[in-house]
Amino acid sequence: MILVTGGAGFIGANFVLDWLAQSNETVVNLDVLTYAGNRENLATLDGDPRHIFVQGDIGDSAVLADLLTRHQPRAIINFAAESHVDRSIHGPEDFIQTNIVGTFRLLEAVRDYWGKLHGDAKQDFRFLHISTDEVYGSLAKDEPAFTENHRYQPNSPYSASKAASDHLVRAYHHTYGLPVLTTNCSNNYGPYHFPEKLIPLMIVNALAGKPLPVYGDGRQIRDWLYVKDHCSAIRRVLEAGSVGEIYNIGGWNEKPNIDIVHTVCALLDELSARLDGHSYREQIVYVTDRPGHDRRYAIDASKLERELGWKPAETFDTGIRKTVQWYLQNQSWVANVQSGAYRAWVEKNYSGRSA
Repeated sequence: MILVTGGAGFIGANFVLDWLAQSNETVVNLDVLTYAGNRENLATLDGDPRHIFVQGDIGDSAVLADLLTRHQPRAIINFAAESHVDRSIHGPEDFIQTNIVGTFRLLEAVRDYWGKLHGDAKQDFRFLHISTDEVYGSLAKDEPAFTENHRYQPNSPYSASKAASDHLVRAYHHTYGLPVLTTNCSNNYGPYHFPEKLIPLMIVNALAGKPLPVYGDGRQIRDWLYVKDHCSAIRRVLEAGSVGEIYNIGGWNEKPNIDIVHTVCALLDELSARLDGHSYREQIVYVTDRPGHDRRYAIDASKLERELGWKPAETFDTGIRKTVQWYLQNQSWVANVQSGAYRAWVEKNYSGRSA
């Protein structure tokens, strides 16, 4: 049995679905179900005895102690996090509470649980912490991509809180011997992605006939990783990663944001054309950039390939086509996640930005 935290969110839900598609090992799934945690992501697992869902917070020490005692997991994969830069700018406290305090309380509960294990159960136990490339800061256009030895230079409340959580995980390994693994991934995309992030926002707005807001000049560069490739990398790190090590996970797909938007528009023109015959590109609007917007992230994932034999299965072209097709085929999911709270957030974040 494994315990997954944040397993109703975008990456966590994809991981749980992929895990149970390939294994009969039970997953205990702990998620507090904030705006981005959605039980509908896991609807295909309803009634599946291999999936035990628990609504709860990683910051709740009593809930954690009970789950660990009752289920005795052999591994914990920690996806639970607040994870949106814009939201962290508007309200950083939630990010401090979840990403720093929550991770601390989770580590404390796990340290107590692991300390009571014996023999092979203690030797084989793993705590896998999922983090982000944003902890490394921003790169100039011609700088080498981030490696696992890159200095931490977080530039937003979100990335600073994730950097702090990474440091706590490292400290619990070096101080207490807790058998940890950490992964730092690049920008994910794919099914079940909440439509506040770039790719799903462009798809949803385009189909609704709304403006496609692009920050600044749109030339910010990101490395893009298809979420199912990310899940396969996590499984590989859990299976064979060396205790205490960090592994960067990337898609080898550096692209400017505006190129991503153009690609999405071209695919929608092909797969779900506008009734007036015009291109969705006509809906693009450049808006005021967000404060402190990092210009470039790039992941060097060669360590993961060299040591554990992993590399992504999808190119950006294949992954983005699958993603657009998924959103076109799952319009009811899209409609259901766009609650009043989501609409209020979009209005708050974008209405004040001049075009």
